[in-house]
Amino acid sequence: MGIANFTDQQIADAKRYANTTPPIEIDPRIKDLVTELIGRVADKWTMLILEALAEHGTLRFSRLAEAVGGISQKMLTQTLRAMERSGLVSRTVYPVVPPKVEYQLTSLGMTLGAAFCGVWVWASENLQAVEQARTTFDQRE
Repeated sequence: MGIANFTDQQIADAKRYANTTPPIEIDPRIKDLVTELIGRVADKWTMLILEALAEHGTLRFSRLAEAVGGISQKMLTQTLRAMERSGLVSRTVYPVVPPKVEYQLTSLGMTLGAAFCGVWVWASENLQAVEQARTTFDQRE
């Protein structure tokens, strides 16, 4: 996806999220949600699906599988169901033969993408420092 593919609004949202201080006392439900979402987005398939839908918009199941690349049909189905359950994607089934099913990010999914846009911003700003640290570490070994 890259930082260039994010809109100015998504980048602004990411910076706002990054600069917002969470409350000292956090509702346990929020803590549980954050833990769940980190686990969900740490899963590479969720991030790749999020990226593909952000980049291409609405996609049919087979086109989404192609856009993600390397994902099995079973894993794509499971990941999409989990994302749909969390409100990150919407699924539209058309009553035709053969069945036509399309997926797209919801506004909630887009805002999650905006929140993780900060990772792209950070990576862009710190690429050289990370590469230098890795080189230094590797030379010690």
